[in-house]
Amino acid sequence: MPRGWPTCNMRRFHSQWLGCLLLLAFILGCQQEPAERTVRLSGATMGTTWSVSLLPAASGSDPASLQKLLQQRLDRINGLMSTYDPASEISRFNAHTSNDWFAVSDETAQVVELALQISRMTEGAFDISVGPLVELWGFGASARSQALPTAEQVTELLARVGYRHLQLRRTPPALKKSLPQLHIDLSAIAKGYAVDQLAALLKGRGIDNFLVEVGGEMQLSGERGDGTPWRIAIEKPLEETREVEKIFPLTTTAVATSGNYRNYYIENGQRYVHTIDPASGRPIRHKLASATVLDLSCARADALATALMVMGELRGRRFCETNNIAAFFLIHEQNAIVEYESPAFQKLVQGVQP
Repeated sequence: MPRGWPTCNMRRFHSQWLGCLLLLAFILGCQQEPAERTVRLSGATMGTTWSVSLLPAASGSDPASLQKLLQQRLDRINGLMSTYDPASEISRFNAHTSNDWFAVSDETAQVVELALQISRMTEGAFDISVGPLVELWGFGASARSQALPTAEQVTELLARVGYRHLQLRRTPPALKKSLPQLHIDLSAIAKGYAVDQLAALLKGRGIDNFLVEVGGEMQLSGERGDGTPWRIAIEKPLEETREVEKIFPLTTTAVATSGNYRNYYIENGQRYVHTIDPASGRPIRHKLASATVLDLSCARADALATALMVMGELRGRRFCETNNIAAFFLIHEQNAIVEYESPAFQKLVQGVQP
């Protein structure tokens, strides 16, 4: 397991990708594919796994060389953005207590820039500084306290959280904090960014038909080896078993899902989930079980799926319809699961012939 990121059952960030959630989708995307029509490359990164599926002719004469290039790109991103590696760029910025500009790579600046854009767009539902609150509620790297956080503890940490306390300079790239204790964490967007980077690497080598997956987040391009669209499955929001809720044919889009039904605990009869609302500093309490977003950018889809899980089913639905977001919700309604497809999602999926 590579150093620097949490494992699938050790997630520490608000409304995080369910790292293993869409792996089922990747399997369905490749199943029944004749072996001679598909090359599979895979490896480990960011505390999870990555996979690429493409046509043999597209992989060139040496798939091992392509795999090496893909792994090197992922190692570069991990080395910059891991909060588990004290030598990473993000870890060093978090340890930096001055309000002076802190020089960062162009890659980190790109991700932070998008994160701040999504934060403003979602009115703070997405916030890369919320990590201390996630830790406080027992969903971080440290062992959970037996006692629930007090109102005073939540209020104290809320004063140290907020994307508005973070500034970005693009030329030369640098970050600046107005609060010495401000910490940022890119885990709810970095895997999507990694997917985009691998997709760009493949396209730069003239490869147009592929499926890239990192920790469950995906970028699809073109078609499968048999000439049909990729097929993506969304899981039912079940705690103990893994079953398919729905399968969609898709092509040339990114897919990211955030869920809220496996990472939780129960205290005094109350269920506490890992999705923390940056506004209240507390775990959310609504009926939205999972949100899947389709977008041209996997990083953007990753961040938006997280934000929608914070918003919940009602606010999230209004947000998608106002902002033309392609989203698919699974919602708990008493003893049933209700599906919601935004108009943009319906239009995109209906435009793909299975």
